[in-house]
Amino acid sequence: MKKLRLGVIGTCGRGALSDYAHNTNDGVEIVAGMDINSDMLNKFKTRYRDKFKAEVNGYTDYKEMLEKEQLDGVFITSPDFCHEEQAYYALSHGVPVYLEKPMAITIEGCDRLLETARTNKTKLMVGHNMRYMDFTNKMKDLIDSGAIGEVKAIWCRHFVSYGGDAYFRDWHADRSKSTSLLLQKGAHDIDIIHWLAGGFSRRVIGMGNLSVYDKLPRRTDAPENKPDISFDVSHWPPMKQTGFHPIIDVEDHNMIMMQLENGTQACYLQCHYTPDACRNYTIIGTEGRIENYGDYGKDSTIELWDKRNNSFCLNGNVTYRLIAEPGSHGGADLKIIQGFVDYLREEKSPTTTPQASRYAVATGCAGAESIRHLGMPVDVKPLPDEIKKHQY
Repeated sequence: MKKLRLGVIGTCGRGALSDYAHNTNDGVEIVAGMDINSDMLNKFKTRYRDKFKAEVNGYTDYKEMLEKEQLDGVFITSPDFCHEEQAYYALSHGVPVYLEKPMAITIEGCDRLLETARTNKTKLMVGHNMRYMDFTNKMKDLIDSGAIGEVKAIWCRHFVSYGGDAYFRDWHADRSKSTSLLLQKGAHDIDIIHWLAGGFSRRVIGMGNLSVYDKLPRRTDAPENKPDISFDVSHWPPMKQTGFHPIIDVEDHNMIMMQLENGTQACYLQCHYTPDACRNYTIIGTEGRIENYGDYGKDSTIELWDKRNNSFCLNGNVTYRLIAEPGSHGGADLKIIQGFVDYLREEKSPTTTPQASRYAVATGCAGAESIRHLGMPVDVKPLPDEIKKHQY
């Protein structure tokens, strides 16, 4: 069993994923973390001391950490606009990377990372944890089994009740830092659509608007005005809320239509001021359709309709009930982190690929461009064959 020494860049927020990796019984240790926020860095070190009885080294400069520590891999869980710079440096120095999605905030940034990983022969895995969720895997299994015939159409409705808390009180609201919420939030679903359909988008048409959060009171950018990004159900209704980011220029609802390279057509609809939170997929094939009720947790199901019925039928001909698994994101975070460990040890390939991650970003970028040009069709830039076929 190969022992692994791992580090973390961006210790707060999604940086907590590193906890799933730290397992001395399995020969995996988190040995260092980097964060520009000294308070967050100290909390990270304290957490490892209290939870794991482990002493980890702390850094405020990621380059210093990568140069001083002999790392077998690094988690990059920093804000989206830092991903390209930090991953490029790690990959250039031969350090395998687990990169939180989105891969980067531009197509060019993604392509730079793919080429860097290829030329340096360095492992790169992107954190598309939805590929490790039970409901997406059940839908994938049903499709692969032929239960609905050949997939022809997919649409996903994404209701984001916490959108105002998560994305319009901090840097996400500034398109110079995020490009569009079709990346930060939509990259997950675009990737799943591509995965279930068996092909990538080649053309996108979009409509969207900034219809709510641009009208609400904003805080100044003074250091003492820290945003309240807690997911609080009392933050309702949206039009009564305050304290939003000084810059808001990303859309708060997005709608894109995708023409995939294999002929499948898809839609992705996203809204950040709904009262509820859920992803709802419908996949239609030549012999039936499937739909999820709930994306993970108690009472979530996959419904399969495979017989003709000329009236409304809420439940399918077959209902598959999902078991709520412990852990964040319905247990998917634990599974994807174990997937990274297996990848580093060359025991198993990840469910996702860097190329798929890049196409999720490219499709989101194309959708944002279309929205901002009044629905103009935008072609998705294809990957060169040597990158598309490369085994990362």
